[in-house]
Amino acid sequence: MAGTDIVIIGGAIVGASVAYFLREEGFAGSITVIERDPTFARASTTLSAASIRQQFSLPENIRLSRFTLGFFRELKDRFGPDADIGFREKGYLILAGQDGVGLLAANHAMQTAEGADIVLEDAAALRKRFPWLSTEGIAAGAYGRSGEGWFDAHALLSLMRRGLKERGVTLVTGEVAAIERAGGQGGDRVASVTLADGRRFDAGLVVNAAGQNGGRVAALAGIDLPVEPRKRSVFVFEARERFEDMPLTVDTSGIWVRPEGAAYITGGAETEEGEGPADPDDFEPDWHLFEEAIWPALAARIPAFEAIRPGRAWAGHYDYNRFDQNAVIGPHPQIANFVFANGFSGHGLQQAPAAGKALAELIVHGGWRSIDCSAFGYERIVENRPFRELNVI
Repeated sequence: MAGTDIVIIGGAIVGASVAYFLREEGFAGSITVIERDPTFARASTTLSAASIRQQFSLPENIRLSRFTLGFFRELKDRFGPDADIGFREKGYLILAGQDGVGLLAANHAMQTAEGADIVLEDAAALRKRFPWLSTEGIAAGAYGRSGEGWFDAHALLSLMRRGLKERGVTLVTGEVAAIERAGGQGGDRVASVTLADGRRFDAGLVVNAAGQNGGRVAALAGIDLPVEPRKRSVFVFEARERFEDMPLTVDTSGIWVRPEGAAYITGGAETEEGEGPADPDDFEPDWHLFEEAIWPALAARIPAFEAIRPGRAWAGHYDYNRFDQNAVIGPHPQIANFVFANGFSGHGLQQAPAAGKALAELIVHGGWRSIDCSAFGYERIVENRPFRELNVI
């Protein structure tokens, strides 16, 4: 049995960010990060489309991403002159038909009020800016001219994990099998975390950063957290034409596409209707989505994509918050030393540094400082107050 001041369950980008910023905020105690697979072969972090945007419907989500954007711009100062995550600041283009213009315009007004560099253009302006785009059925589009794009998730995670080692954070490989509360499962504090191999860690505070397994980990502590894995497939294809100016483009259907090296990647055909939790061991791409939904939508929106060559594909899992598709960040209201960093619903990679900073300040200083994450608190679930993000991609 070992004792540690803070146990973080989950060592991918969210857990690593919490640990990193705990040290940045001056926490000198012991930190143990537990990760079941240090290769991260099935982690949401490494299987994502690795993008960042400011085009959300809630100002709180914009603030998280804007903090992360600033973090990206400081990487060389933080990690050295060789730090590079290949950030391609090509923007997002979110398209809307006539029925979606009102919401797009309202979101745009709020985004620009938050300082995001987003332009709202009608179909004629979009055709002029992006001649490869068909604007049939399009009334307007919101385009992020800066502060949005995509990057190398593996490189970012490697930098963060290296930073943890340099800062004296203990990295443990193992799977959490039990969480004990002081005085039994009705106790108001978490006492220890036990791994499947029998190792036990007495803990002063536990952070749940277990990604798609966040709901299962919370259940080990007797806590109901509506977070579950939802499978998302990403497909690679090649085309004759190369559009160097292409942002990550989101069609009115929800299907998205962006350049990736000499090829393109695409996804977004899954629907919530009838969708339930994914088998945690199912990482087989749903190829039928490409043939039945994605390719027809791409060909209609970008005529040059009528003739393409499909390539490989992969699938990953969102840590999907079925309550309101927004993150749960902060302590449990009754079990104060159990802290959530869960349910990012596909936004975890881009919001992780901000969530890590916010939680570190809360833990070390006793309150929100740089980023107020009180709106993401678990209390809203208990009180049935959804805090719904409308721009979920």
